[in-house]
Amino acid sequence: MKLTLVVPCFNEEESVIEFYSEVTRVFKDKVEDYELVFVNDGSRDKTPQILRAIYEKADNVKVVNFSRNFGKEAAIYAGLKQSSGDYTCVIDADLQQRPEIVRDMVKILDEEPEFDVVAAFQDRRGEGKVLSFFKKS
Repeated sequence: MKLTLVVPCFNEEESVIEFYSEVTRVFKDKVEDYELVFVNDGSRDKTPQILRAIYEKADNVKVVNFSRNFGKEAAIYAGLKQSSGDYTCVIDADLQQRPEIVRDMVKILDEEPEFDVVAAFQDRRGEGKVLSFFKKS
């Protein structure tokens, strides 16, 4: 597996279908061999049912369901434990972090073997993204 996206979810019924569709569109013919690991962090809305529907139609989706809300850090950790990708990226389901950035990060890692980590951050939520590079030591 080349890439795993870990997606913590808490009450994301409004965004999770759009997120899945957008990742599928952006990665088509650009990122091969990827999986999505959705971690439902005890959502009280329809997020679990929507994730189940996505899981049933897609062969590259895993879903972890928590019995209650344990917090985003626990959801991320559970998703990382389920990751089988050579590369792993944590991304929120609300699309404030765009899948295009992940695609660009994968390209950098593929083309620049001296880097083993690429991080993206937003200096202000909802605004531009900046890429940072860390060289192997």
